[in-house]
Amino acid sequence: MIVKNTPLPFYAKLAFILIGIMALGFLIILGKELLDPLMFGFLFAILLLPLANFFERRIKLPRSMAAFLSILLMVAFLGGIIYLVGTQISNLANDWPQLKEQVSKSLVDLQVWIQKTFHVNAEKQMLYVNDTTDKIVASGTTVLGTTFGALSSLLLFYLFIIIFTFLILFYRRLLFRFVLYVFDEESTPVVQAVVENIQSILRKYILGLLLEMVIVATISCIAFWIIGVKYAILLGIITGIFNIIPYVGIFSALVLSSLITFATGAISKALVVALVVIAIHAVDSNVILPMVVGSKVRLNALITFIGIILGEMLWGLSGMFLSIPVIAICKIIFDHINGLRPWGYLLGGDYEYKREAQEEMKTE
Repeated sequence: MIVKNTPLPFYAKLAFILIGIMALGFLIILGKELLDPLMFGFLFAILLLPLANFFERRIKLPRSMAAFLSILLMVAFLGGIIYLVGTQISNLANDWPQLKEQVSKSLVDLQVWIQKTFHVNAEKQMLYVNDTTDKIVASGTTVLGTTFGALSSLLLFYLFIIIFTFLILFYRRLLFRFVLYVFDEESTPVVQAVVENIQSILRKYILGLLLEMVIVATISCIAFWIIGVKYAILLGIITGIFNIIPYVGIFSALVLSSLITFATGAISKALVVALVVIAIHAVDSNVILPMVVGSKVRLNALITFIGIILGEMLWGLSGMFLSIPVIAICKIIFDHINGLRPWGYLLGGDYEYKREAQEEMKTE
């Protein structure tokens, strides 16, 4: 008796896919403490791989020393950015009396506006503010403890990232051979192509984002300086750094820049700063981003936005940073597997179909 393998119907396949996605999401949430620094370490290792290869092959350093020196240069670069931002924040702290006076004046104007608009006198407003202040002071010990715990966890998180980056750089050949051994020999060319493509695209994407951050920060600093904003360099750097987060980051930079400008100047200047940030974002989205980042990671806007939201739901702020690289890795893998190519097409969009059609027309 011959038994024929009948294919599963579509609804059965869809049910298995949904169950697999839910199980994967649960495991991702459960393993956040391990996977989060591991993913950042993986991205930094890919970024530093050419530098580590240069130290190892050209300067003839041991693999451990090459990896350590590459990480040291990266930490020095990030430390320089933190130092630059810290000096600007210290200047902001020196002007604290002026800021306090400006904020107090703005609060008085706000009280007058609320009284005229909503007919709530100043005494009731101050009573509500005082009650809220007493509650915050009463829970001050808890807030301080939570803040200290958060800072400790953040430092430990950064330390894990550095350790994972070093270990991935040190054992990179072992990890690559392991990936090859998992699959059969017939799949070796495909696996090598996927690994090389992931390394190339992610490295170009990260470098493109860094270059875009520098360009946006420079343009923002110049624009704020022309306007006459007091902390032009600080606000420009904040705008450039926050711009790395797609869609959400630029609005955070807009709110923060407007509030700091409002605390140090007139409300009209704060509105001008908000308009300048929106204009810079428009130029960045339509000119700088396509030119600098280009087609490094070709994901459509819908998938990108959904990925950012899911990343924030799963891992918070770090998930927002990691969402696009993870989706890009999935797209590269999907594009090299016949059964998953429709999903790769979904992540990319119609421009890939148009590009392939143009290439076919050129060959004909």
